[in-house]
Amino acid sequence: MMKLQKLLSYVRRAVDDYNMIKDGDRIAVGISGGKDSLTLLLALKSLQRFYPEKFELEAITISLGFDNFDLEAVKKMCDEIGVRYTVQDTYIGQIIFQERKEKNPCSLCSKMRKAALYDVAKKLGCNKIALGHNKDDVIQTLLLSMFYEGRIHTFSPVTHLEDINLHSIRPLIYAPEKEVISFSRKYGLPVVKSPCPADGKTKREDMKIFIKQLRKQYDHFDSRMFGAIQRSFIDGWNIERKTP
Repeated sequence: MMKLQKLLSYVRRAVDDYNMIKDGDRIAVGISGGKDSLTLLLALKSLQRFYPEKFELEAITISLGFDNFDLEAVKKMCDEIGVRYTVQDTYIGQIIFQERKEKNPCSLCSKMRKAALYDVAKKLGCNKIALGHNKDDVIQTLLLSMFYEGRIHTFSPVTHLEDINLHSIRPLIYAPEKEVISFSRKYGLPVVKSPCPADGKTKREDMKIFIKQLRKQYDHFDSRMFGAIQRSFIDGWNIERKTP
């Protein structure tokens, strides 16, 4: 099982490679309640203790308004590690599933959740948002974009949201999903199952199955795909990368 030291090596390398954190940053960590966001929060809290650039953390959950979404264990974890936790209640779930009855709800839901997250982060005085996308998410998003949108696109390690003057960062982009799962289990993170009706029934889940098949057919599939993404899209990402 992955230990904290190994997780921090992934996060520290990503943060250093892409200049994700600078002195004086106030970073809002988006907490969905899933393994990735909770792992990210614990990793950044641990990094905070020794990283040369000093930064502050806030934890934020955008509640979509579904029943059976108990965050008490997450609140307890935040109290124990000393990070203020804010839960913003919304009607996003009702709007998407009851009023609009969206057949493909994920895209609109993502936009609405991010808008709400950015709003809360700004009110808390944050200048950066940390999102828990891992290495597998980067590859999945590239293939989803190609197959369903006809374009070449994936997550950027760092994105400047010019209209609201926030930066989003993704410190887990070097961490494989299987190792995030291993870490969350080893440390008993209080993962909260998503109450969303679409959970487990999305195009991303289909892509995960497809990628598993590709891994069986092609050696080093993940490393080669991720390497291609880094080499091909570094200019398009428009990020500040440190020179060796």
